[in-house]
Amino acid sequence: MIKIGASTLATLYDSLNDSLNFIEGLGINYVELLHQYPNEEIDTDILSVFDLKYTIHAPFMDVNIAALGRSSRENSISQIKNSIDLASEIDAKAVVVHPGLIPFLAKEHPEKIYEVCEKSVREFGDYSNDLGVNTTIENMPNFESMIHQDLNRLNELVVDANLGMTLDIGHANHCKISADEMYFDSIKHIHIHDNLGDDDSHLALGEGSIDLNHIIDIFQKKNYDGIYMIEVNNKDSIKKSFEFLKKINK
Repeated sequence: MIKIGASTLATLYDSLNDSLNFIEGLGINYVELLHQYPNEEIDTDILSVFDLKYTIHAPFMDVNIAALGRSSRENSISQIKNSIDLASEIDAKAVVVHPGLIPFLAKEHPEKIYEVCEKSVREFGDYSNDLGVNTTIENMPNFESMIHQDLNRLNELVVDANLGMTLDIGHANHCKISADEMYFDSIKHIHIHDNLGDDDSHLALGEGSIDLNHIIDIFQKKNYDGIYMIEVNNKDSIKKSFEFLKKINK
C-alpha cells in the first residue's frame, strides 16, 4: 500500500485549521505544511488536534540558499534551519528544500552558484543530521534561473551530504526525464502532480501526459517506502488526484 499525502499549497490562503480539516476529511493521512507566508508561524497545538502525520516544505518564495550575497545566503539558511527545528519538534517525516536560483547577473557563471548551493546544503545538512531530521533537496523544473534540474547531479550532491532527495515528478517530466530515469536510492520523498511537458503546471493526476502508473510501479518494485505527496493548485485537484491514487492502491 502506498502512502498518500497532500500539500497545503492548494489551500494556502485558507486558515491552517480549515486546510487540515479539508485534507483529513478526504481520508488522506499525510500533510505537507508549506512553512512560509502566510504560515510562517505554525501553531503546533493545532497540528496535534488532527490524526495526521506531517512533512514540512521549507520556505522558497523569498529564499535562495545559493545566493552570492553573504547576508542573503545566511538569512536563507536560517529560515531552512527554522523548518528543520519545526520538523524535529513535531516529528515530521521529511523536510523539503529548494536548491536555489541563479540571479540574472550571474547567469554566465552557473558553477559558482552550484558551489554556493553545495556549501549551504552541507551547513544545514549537518544541522539536520545532528537532529535526526530527514531533510531532502528537491529537483527543479526546466526554467533558466533554476539549478539542479539534472537528477544525476542532484543525486551526487545529496549522497555526498548524507541527505535525501525529494523527487518532483512533474519537474522531472518538464525537464524531459523519462520514467525509467527517475529512480535513485537517495529518493526519500516524492511530489506528485501532472503536466503536459511544456510547463510546470501542477495539474491533477491524470490531466497531463505523465505515465504516473508506470513511475509508481517502478518505485514500488524498488521498495520505495516514502510518501507520494500530492502537490496541486486547488482543492478539486487534490480530490481528483487522491481518487487517481486510490485506484492504484487497491
